[in-house]
Amino acid sequence: MTPFRLPRLRHAAACLVLACGLAGLAVAPAAASSRIKDIAEFEGIRDNLLIGYGLVVGLNGTGDSLRNAPFTRQSLAAMLERLGVNTRDATLNTRNVAAVMVTADLPPFARQGNRIDVTISALGDAPSLQGGMLLVTPLLGADGEVYAVSQGPVAIGGFSAGGQGAT
Repeated sequence: MTPFRLPRLRHAAACLVLACGLAGLAVAPAAASSRIKDIAEFEGIRDNLLIGYGLVVGLNGTGDSLRNAPFTRQSLAAMLERLGVNTRDATLNTRNVAAVMVTADLPPFARQGNRIDVTISALGDAPSLQGGMLLVTPLLGADGEVYAVSQGPVAIGGFSAGGQGAT
């Protein structure tokens, strides 16, 4: 009977060593110092870039010259028409308006009513946007849908901060 039990004992010992080895492998990754956020990526969770076209008014002579920036003249006339002001036969001549592009980053989990910061850039030949007021500007996502609306005073320079997101 002894020769018959010896192979079973060796087989049991081999299984025990194998089981301990596998258990050690299962514990080893848990002891590693990798964080989940370092090795995983979530699809669809990212900032959404928004863009819009708008007008800044109240520039006190530092806006676009309407002769050199016809898109500003067209935008101003269209806005006034929407507000009920007839400008068809009028000659628009002002340096108090500038056409601007408005950009923003919409955080991935932003909710309705959250405030976001926007950046504006002059399109025409306006030397300064200081003291201006951005009129209501819809901000569109890459899919063409309106995700936000921007309006308010323009803050100029690296030391100026305003709004809910200012620090």
